[in-house]
Parts: sequence; C-alpha cells; structure tokens
Amino acid sequence: MDFLWICLILLAVVLPEGSLADLEKQRMGSGLEIYKKLFEVKRKDQMNALKNLIELNDINQQYKIIDIMLKGLFKVLEDSRAVLIAADVLPDGPFPQDEKLKDAYSHVVENTAFFGDVVLRFPKIVHHYFDRNSNWNNLIRWGIGFCNLTGVFEQGPHSQLLGLMAQELGISEKSPNYRNPFKADHSEFFPSADTFQKALREEEKRRRKEEKRKEIRKGPRISRSQSEL
Repeated sequence: MDFLWICLILLAVVLPEGSLADLEKQRMGSGLEIYKKLFEVKRKDQMNALKNLIELNDINQQYKIIDIMLKGLFKVLEDSRAVLIAADVLPDGPFPQDEKLKDAYSHVVENTAFFGDVVLRFPKIVHHYFDRNSNWNNLIRWGIGFCNLTGVFEQGPHSQLLGLMAQELGISEKSPNYRNPFKADHSEFFPSADTFQKALREEEKRRRKEEKRKEIRKGPRISRSQSEL
C-alpha cells in the first residue's frame, strides 16, 4: 500500500464526515446508547487504518504520514471544541440532538480515542511533534477530560485507553506499574537508536527546508519600477 493511499485512509478517519446524520429521529434518552454502538463501528475503521500504517514498516514514511494526520486531527478537535463550548454542551449532560452538535461531539470522542491509539503505538514519533506544541497539549488535555465524563469509555475494550494515553503523554503522573502495552510490539520499527536518530535528522532537515521555502515566498519583493531605477 503506497504512501498517498495510507494518508487518505488516515485522514478519512479523523476529518469531519457527518457520521451521525442518520439519527434525526432518535429519542432523547437513547441517544448516547445509540452513539456508543456507532462509536464501536468507527473504532473498527480506525483500527484498520492504524493497521495499514503499522504494516507500512517504513519509519520515514510513518513520520510523514503521522505529521499530516496529526495536523488534521487537531484542527478537527479544535473546531469541534469551539462548537461545543459555544453551545454549552456538557460531556456528562444529555446527548445533543442538533446535528451540528452531534457531529462535534462525535469528532471529539473519536479523534481523542484515535490519537490515543497512535501515541501508544508510535510514542517516539508522536512525542517528536506533540511535545513542542503547547496548543496540541491543551487541546488533548481538554479532549481527555471531556471523554472521561461522557461515559463512552467506561466499559469495554476502550476503558483503559484514556488513562494510558494521559500517562504516556505526561498529562497525568505515571503509576508505578505503568507499561505501554504496545511498545514492545514495535521494537522492529526501531531496530537501533542509530536508525531512529537518522530518521529524526532526515525529518528535521525536510521540515527546515519546507519552512525556508515558506519564508522565501513570504519575503519582500522588488517591484519592476524599483528594479529599473
């Protein structure tokens, strides 16, 4: 599976898509229970996308894909948070009935969960981008807090996800017996410190070149009349 196709798959699971548009006739009391079932379907899609990223087995391409994916994920999270706060939607309150609010709610829950999946499976790559971005830190702190109050993560296979993610990111203090359950499984992606550092340097070089090109494009331009003087 090529680089572009994996990017498209990953973006498809984080970008808005109106996933709750078919629930217009739901009753107030059943809204959250219906959403929990839809959440399980979404999680299967996310796991398939993550599986494709893992099977790529190329750290340089994984860096590029995760970079693109995280930018999209946090933009969706930021926009959705603004919508929910403006409407005074409480995570432990009634499930929203308005379509725009339902979509914002689902985007926060699903993107927070997916970010947890990615950081637990690719901690070194995610820390490389996340640790230098205070806005992302604030957003995911809010997202974790919101999700903890929804009741969506109380039981089932996702019950430990938020706690593990918070500990891995340093948002909450690590318990004495904390262990990233996926870290050992990915040792093949980092066969040596040299391999990881080389990929890190190559990615940094690529980002510096990209930033330099942007600065050149934004720089002052000499008009034709000035150049003729």
